[in-house]
Amino acid sequence: CSGATRTYLDSTGDLPWAVAGILTTHVVTTELRRVVTSGQRRGRWSGVPLQDRQALRRDELISAGVTLLGGEGGPALTVRAVCREAGLTERYFYESFADRDEFVRAVYDDVCNRAMSTLMSASTPREAVQEFVALMVDDPVRGRVLLLAPEVEPVLVRSGAEWMPTFIGLLQRKLTTIGDPTLQNLVATGLIGALTALFTAYLDGRLTASREQFIDYCVDLLLSRATR
Repeated sequence: CSGATRTYLDSTGDLPWAVAGILTTHVVTTELRRVVTSGQRRGRWSGVPLQDRQALRRDELISAGVTLLGGEGGPALTVRAVCREAGLTERYFYESFADRDEFVRAVYDDVCNRAMSTLMSASTPREAVQEFVALMVDDPVRGRVLLLAPEVEPVLVRSGAEWMPTFIGLLQRKLTTIGDPTLQNLVATGLIGALTALFTAYLDGRLTASREQFIDYCVDLLLSRATR
């Protein structure tokens, strides 16, 4: 071959070895990632019966949804973001939910059910307020899902309206000192409206009251109306 050709071959003679080295490194790295990921997956579900794994994955997705839907900067909830937060693939998302809207409603329902359970277990107005503050204010993510998310998530407008009578009914059943059912309903509806506004403003930072001041005021409000 010509001198120019020899010069070119001499200058690039090591290129195939360099390429081979890069490819080998890539293959080894890819294989290590596969092995590590596979090991993490096995460890994550180790000892969990197959029939229980879907329920656990659903719980993890819901938990991730609460975090994202109740974020301080407002909802940042996409299917991809939820899966990333939960450490699961989109395949597992669609295993439990048809689409984003169904998922958002499920997240909201989960928070509402927890709130109802907390209120139902309380034996006094003070205990109810204290437990609700602990659930929704001390952990403001849940509070923002319950009270603020319906204002910015169109899919939750109906869900919020559907849950409202449930909270009103629960409070109405606690108003045992009021004998007239119509008056009970009026008082319960008014109290739920007032408490919703108070908790929303407190979460928003529009109320500068201390935690104890806030609890005392809510308790006084409940007691003053419950004894009418």
